[in-house]
Amino acid sequence: MKTGTTEPIGAATPQIRGTTPAQAVETFLALLQDRLPSWLRLLHDLRPGHGDVTGNLRPVALAGIHYYTEIQAAALPAFVSPILTVRFRQAMRESELGPEGEVLPLAAYLAGEQELGRVRADVHPESSARLLLAGCFRHAYYEIFTGADSEPSRPEAAEAIVRELRLDP
Repeated sequence: MKTGTTEPIGAATPQIRGTTPAQAVETFLALLQDRLPSWLRLLHDLRPGHGDVTGNLRPVALAGIHYYTEIQAAALPAFVSPILTVRFRQAMRESELGPEGEVLPLAAYLAGEQELGRVRADVHPESSARLLLAGCFRHAYYEIFTGADSEPSRPEAAEAIVRELRLDP
């Protein structure tokens, strides 16, 4: 392994879909800026006291699986080198596109449902929001790598993710 080379960033990494890794990071950020608003709108549109909690969260989990499958596939090039990973993290911070934007509205919804007695009193809303999102992210990640036919279907996974949160009083 050579040390002290002055190769440009991404020079030692493979090209991805005809772009350099740096261009792939930019493509990912553009995709995120395009897809994130509708994903966040779905989360912000949740209203405590309307419908039932499980029925409200199932479509959120299903949409989360769809969203993360699309986004993660585009994000992978950001991790082909430590330098690109740092650049990716910096761009995420500068654009304020980090995960808190999706955790907070979901946690607020769960807290509102908890105040109405429709979510167990011992549930921590923010932790439950993170667990729901993590379940969606995990399903999407495995689906990308192993194929959709090796995992439960997306609707089955969404159902299981919500059920296993055990939110009902």
